[in-house]
Amino acid sequence: MPIACPVDLDTQMLRSEVSKIYSRVATDPDGEFHFHRGPAYAVDFLGYDPTELAALPTECTASFAGIANPHAIGPIVRGETVLDIGCGAGTDLLLAARRAGPGGRAIGVDMTEAMRDRALHSAASAGLTNVEVHQADATALPLPDASVDVVISNGVLNLVPEKEKAFAEIRRVLRPGGRLQLADIVLDAELGEDVRRNIDLWTG
Repeated sequence: MPIACPVDLDTQMLRSEVSKIYSRVATDPDGEFHFHRGPAYAVDFLGYDPTELAALPTECTASFAGIANPHAIGPIVRGETVLDIGCGAGTDLLLAARRAGPGGRAIGVDMTEAMRDRALHSAASAGLTNVEVHQADATALPLPDASVDVVISNGVLNLVPEKEKAFAEIRRVLRPGGRLQLADIVLDAELGEDVRRNIDLWTG
């Protein structure tokens, strides 16, 4: 099954549309969107711990728009360095930071300035000093080789047109023996060319 977009798809337009949508999620999480959001959704549908989410700033969890729970795949161990690709407002990122503890690090990467700013503000509000957030693309991670113990991501890689580059970057930054805890959308049938060229269907 192809894991890349059609070669003539306008990937810059695609990135622009994705950025616009998720910037709105950051600034207006209660607005009109075609996907679920918020802490109640995370608890009721995705199995997040309500006590853990209640301990995070509401500005963070209100803009949560994941599709599953990467933390359910395996525990984050104290002292680990965790990278969250497409961290959004920071729900999974801040959970990882709490679990990694003061001796660990939680690094977020998001393509939108609004989400980056919200994640940084949420980390400061939560008193977490082991968090950093970069505005960057999944295909060009701003981290050194072999610098991360765990990569998490939640409903983001399906939005990336050059998936081979994204997975190559994940492999590059993971340390030997590191792990990927990926929550995302997987298809069991190949999509037609007309569907794969429809930018509206790519954007969430």
